[in-house]
Amino acid sequence: MPSKMQEANIRAGELYTLQLPSKEESITQLEDLIEDISDRYNVGEDTFANMMTCLNEALINAIKHGNKMDPDKKVIINADVDSKRIIWTVTDEGPGFDYVHLADPTAPENLEALTGRGVFIIKHLADQCIFNAAGNEIELHFKI
Repeated sequence: MPSKMQEANIRAGELYTLQLPSKEESITQLEDLIEDISDRYNVGEDTFANMMTCLNEALINAIKHGNKMDPDKKVIINADVDSKRIIWTVTDEGPGFDYVHLADPTAPENLEALTGRGVFIIKHLADQCIFNAAGNEIELHFKI
């Protein structure tokens, strides 16, 4: 049973931050953070799986498309957590992209494409998905 101080901290929220190099191996650090937060806040299995899928996809996009695999460029990940929700932000150092005019991966001409489904998946698995104006930061909300 948490003490009154621990309960106040959980209600007030906690902020977690990762600053990752643009290398695919960075995914391990993100996955460890997702697991730690999920354990600490008793996140359900479905939400855990959705967060893991969305954040892996967002990090891969930031590394490959945003920072162009440049290991000198960083991806910043923040998690703002309280007892009811987690808000994740993933920010890269790239110029951003036009997230409004993405090809529809469910359109017949795109069904056999090997790429182009990441943002579509993220939008369907997160409770809320917000891009900044430039398109180099995504904010993902999950109810817990």
